[in-house]
Order: sequence, then C-alpha cells, then structure tokens
Amino acid sequence: MPKSPLQIPASSLEFLKSLKLNNNREWFNDHKDEFLEQQAYIETFAEGLIAELNTQDVIETLSGKKSLSRIYRDTRFSKEKIPYKHYFNGHFSRSGRHRRGGYYFRIEPGNTFIAGGFQNPNAEDLKRIREEIAADPSALNKIVLGKPFRETFGTLRGEQLKTTPKGFDRDHEAIALLRYKQFLLVRSFTDEEVLSASFVKDAAQVYKRMLPFFDYMSEILSTDINGAGIS
Repeated sequence: MPKSPLQIPASSLEFLKSLKLNNNREWFNDHKDEFLEQQAYIETFAEGLIAELNTQDVIETLSGKKSLSRIYRDTRFSKEKIPYKHYFNGHFSRSGRHRRGGYYFRIEPGNTFIAGGFQNPNAEDLKRIREEIAADPSALNKIVLGKPFRETFGTLRGEQLKTTPKGFDRDHEAIALLRYKQFLLVRSFTDEEVLSASFVKDAAQVYKRMLPFFDYMSEILSTDINGAGIS
C-alpha cells in the first residue's frame, strides 16, 4: 500500500510489467480484479494532479477517472495485435476556447513521462503559428531557450518537415522552428521518481513550466497576424 493516497504504489508498475509479458485476454481476465485495484490508484493520482493543476490553471476535466484512457487497444488498423496497453495514460483539457494546449501523462515501467502541447494542430492553426514565428521568432526563442524550459524539457519536440513549409523562406532565421508540425513538451521520470510521495507535485511542477509556452500559443491562436482578437 502507498504511504499517501496520491502516491503510486510499486504494485502498479509490477502489474504493468506482468501485463506486458502476458498480453492476452485469458491472463487479463484472470487478473481483472488486480487491474481494477491498480487502476484505482492511478485514478486517485490523477485526482491529485487535477487539484494541483487547478491552483495554476483552469482545467475542464472533472475527475481522475474521466481523465484516464482505456487500457484496451484499438487493433483494427495496427500491425501489432496485442489487446492491451502495458501502461496507464490520461490527459487533462484546459477550460475555455481561448486557453489552448493540453496536458498528458503516461505511467509505464522504465518509460514514464509527463507531456503537453499541441500534438495535431489543424492546418489553419499550424499556418497561423508559422506566420507568427516567421514575423518574430524572438518571443518563442525566449521561452524555449530559457533556463526553466531547457532544465525541464531539454528542447521542443514533435514531428518536423524535412523540407521548407510552403510559403516560407528556406533561409529564414527560424527555419528550424517553422518546420515543426507538432509542438510537444516532454519530461521523463525514472521508476524511483514515479513511486516517490512527491511525484504528484513534481508532475504538477512540470505542467506549471508549460504555461509560458501555452500562453504564447493561446495568444497567437486567439488573434490574427495584426493582433486583433478572433471571435
């Protein structure tokens, strides 16, 4: 049992390790009660994250349970036909249409991470972001090259074009930023860190360090290139 209600117990990681080795319906059905017990710990952890997030942001997600994704995999279009994820994951939506960006977490032995950003911006949003970067990259550079960002996330992540985006100069000073198709912030944690009593607050601190980036993006995506508000 964890020492704190918000602390993830070692049994949760042990269950996920066993599931990875026995990823079939027969084993899972035989261990369904264990799964539900471990999932409940993650739901409580997520409740704690919501409480922490609401001290620094406004979160639309109402409960830890609703924030969690199903452990069942959709194998219809996947070459890998294993039926279950071998990790717990979930996300939190920010409240309000002018408050852009989203928060994500994944609990997996040896591969736990806290993440956020813009995974699949639509074509209109991506064009608007690139226009702003092309017009003045200094504001974004100040964030991603700043010490808090580099210490927490290292660098901006996400898929990038190998060529120059259409309508932009390949010799632009910010061409590396203009090539991004996704804008992701990721911080990994060791299993020891995941099992510590401070993990919920450590994760929330990572989310807090995303806010300058989210504020920058939200301002762009709620205004036009001239700074006028978009209704």
